[in-house]
Amino acid sequence: MPTVSVGRDRLFEALGRTYTQEEFEELCFDFGVELDDVTTEKAVIRKEKHLEEEAGEDEEVIYKIEVPANRYDLLCLEGLAQALRIFMGLDEIPKYIVSNIPSESLLKMHVKPETSLIRPYVVCAVLRGVTFDEARYNSFIDLQDRLHQNICRRRTLVAIGTHDLDAIEGPFTYEALPPTDINFVPLKQVKSFRADELMEFYKTDLKLKKFLHIIEKSPVFPVIYDRNRTVLSLPPIINGAHSAISLQTKNVFIECTATDLTKAKIVLNIMVTMFSVYCERKFHVEPVEVVYSDGKSNVLPDLSVFNLEVPLSYITGSIGVSLDLNQVSSLLNKMQLQAERSVSVDGRSIVVSVPPTRSDVLHACDVMEDVAIAYGFNKIPKRKPVSLKPVALNQISDLIRLEIAMNGFTEVLTWILCSYKENFSMLNRKDDKSTAVIIGNPRSTDFEIVRTSLMSGILKTVGHNKDHPKPIKIFEVGDISVLDETKDVGAKNQRQLAALYCGANSGFELIHCLVDRIMEVVGTPFVPIGDDKGYYIRRSNVSFHFTLHFLCCCYLLRVWSCHTYNLAC
Repeated sequence: MPTVSVGRDRLFEALGRTYTQEEFEELCFDFGVELDDVTTEKAVIRKEKHLEEEAGEDEEVIYKIEVPANRYDLLCLEGLAQALRIFMGLDEIPKYIVSNIPSESLLKMHVKPETSLIRPYVVCAVLRGVTFDEARYNSFIDLQDRLHQNICRRRTLVAIGTHDLDAIEGPFTYEALPPTDINFVPLKQVKSFRADELMEFYKTDLKLKKFLHIIEKSPVFPVIYDRNRTVLSLPPIINGAHSAISLQTKNVFIECTATDLTKAKIVLNIMVTMFSVYCERKFHVEPVEVVYSDGKSNVLPDLSVFNLEVPLSYITGSIGVSLDLNQVSSLLNKMQLQAERSVSVDGRSIVVSVPPTRSDVLHACDVMEDVAIAYGFNKIPKRKPVSLKPVALNQISDLIRLEIAMNGFTEVLTWILCSYKENFSMLNRKDDKSTAVIIGNPRSTDFEIVRTSLMSGILKTVGHNKDHPKPIKIFEVGDISVLDETKDVGAKNQRQLAALYCGANSGFELIHCLVDRIMEVVGTPFVPIGDDKGYYIRRSNVSFHFTLHFLCCCYLLRVWSCHTYNLAC
């Protein structure tokens, strides 16, 4: 999931109060996001440049917040702060308004038919009376970058261009021309380049060279001109220097060229809704008419809400809690979804109004998920579905896990795939060529075979945690796989238990008592060697472990145990 970096102090200012780190982590959890890391901007730079300078006391604290991949409205501080304030009941859900402008006064974007050869769609909008400061400006640029990496799929589906409207003049034209016919001064440059020369120039640019492949082999390049044939942008590569925005920009012209019209509309909506809060008329957006060569036209952006009717029984039944219509409506309002009772005959449904910021809400299940988040996942009672029939082997495995955990051991989960060396030579074992399942053409030497023992995994765990305070008490209950010609797939799984104790005074009795406790819990008595009515202990023919067999619930389980002395088996 994407991670959004925001300044802690600026975020707290937008939220209207300060939080301790624990309080903010709890708020994030309740809302369905996660505080992933706490750092500083200079620390990030030092890490990237491999510097070892000490941190200063005046460095701004940065919160890295992990957000759902489909919540594009949370990719900037403005959207995140707004969503959290609404969730806490501090703000009402905003109503976004498309300014009512006469058709003859609308800015127009004329699309030439040649654009269908490369990027056929364009959508536009205008933000009037914007007030930028350095933090707002940086957030505006960062949102474009995050959208480019996310829904825009690194500009292959959508590319965003932002321009100072006061430096250009409409109407605009979106064309596709041979690269030798396009000539302009690109952003942050002072000399003019032909488009083909620009492709060569940016092949050494660390940021832009990864986008060149999108258009460089096309016979025509997309380009946007204003009325005076000034180049606004060469999408999806670079904007023109003439229309670059700055802190003094008051009117912003936003254009999104695309190969996917639906995603272009979503991206445009996110851009204008997040930053219309800084407009002179708050939450007002000026539309632009896009006119195609066939005479069709669209006036965008479309900031209307769409209604979704959802049965109350579906929401409460899926979550597993009993809620009335008023409670569900209140919970949805916390997630920026307005809800009211349906006018249907039974009156047991709600009509949810989905705003333009919530493009992730497409189906009743999305509404149900938001109700569950607002209600609190930890408050939902645990229950087993009636249709669920647990497997007996899994049931006894869970009981054994619980019992070992209550004896002070920590469960670990290791990969079922391992290297050939870890499974054999590192365990002082030889490959008999008839036991291990070998992976054909493995992508990595770390995953060459399917493990035939759990010991390699837990020994590797101890090896990577040898500085951990002693004693180390870990266990794993999991499957191994061995070859079996009687099976239709040529192999079978076996459930095993491995436990390891590592400490300064470790002894055989410490792991033996765990085995005896497990046998006592499952009701299996200790019997003489060879008796199949209980369990017995015998010397193993493998040097580093002994094998213990017991018969229980008609499942033959193999319990592998390891006894260690100061990490030496």
